[in-house]
Amino acid sequence: MKQQTRRKFVRLALMVPPVVALAACGEQSPTAQSLTTTTAASTTQAAATTSAITTATATTAAKTTTTAAPATTTQAATTAPATTTQAATTVAQVLPPTPQCSSKAATTIAETEGPYFKPSSPLRTSLLESGITGTKLVVTGYVLSTSCQPVKNALVDFWQADANGQYDNTGFKMRGHQFTDDTGKFYLETVIPGLYPGRTRHIHVKVQAPSQPILTTQLFFPGEARNQTDGIFHQSLLMQVQDITAGAKQGNFNFVLSL
Repeated sequence: MKQQTRRKFVRLALMVPPVVALAACGEQSPTAQSLTTTTAASTTQAAATTSAITTATATTAAKTTTTAAPATTTQAATTAPATTTQAATTVAQVLPPTPQCSSKAATTIAETEGPYFKPSSPLRTSLLESGITGTKLVVTGYVLSTSCQPVKNALVDFWQADANGQYDNTGFKMRGHQFTDDTGKFYLETVIPGLYPGRTRHIHVKVQAPSQPILTTQLFFPGEARNQTDGIFHQSLLMQVQDITAGAKQGNFNFVLSL
């Protein structure tokens, strides 16, 4: 009976797989160790692969960021010329003001010549010379037709009193003539004339377009008390006067001829 029991036990033992048998004894078979090692290796390899993919993705993102940077530079470079162009446009707009004139401008009125006109004055744009004192005055403007067209080569002849209100009747101090340029512009350097009895402050002038009648008139200064009592004064002949530097002024006036 005992022999039969032993044989059954041996048969059962032969039917149990070695792995199960060793597991039941608390030991691990070489096959199990191999499986565990393989699994661990696979896990490590997977982790390494994942890490490599993550690193590659980060590198790609970095490259993308690096590639995007020049676009900003390119954009800035593209924007820069526009700013330069705008600056150039702003500079180009700083030009001498064009004369104000309506489509049918009123002609400049005539005034008396007075007793001190002398023909054949010197050709010059500055009446400043040795011995001349007073506040410097620059008179500028245009000679225009009634349709606002510039009159080039127009004669503009000036004469006036000096800063003390005296006329030079023996020579040509404070006297001179010039011709307008292609834009009809004239430019005169002189001093503010002084006052003399019976008159407000003024400058005499004759204007003549080529082969046309002469306009004789006078220019006046704003803010003068004697403007109210001078019988020759006329509001339409007031210059626009402003300070340009310390001790110097500028007057502007446009002559409109009946052309």
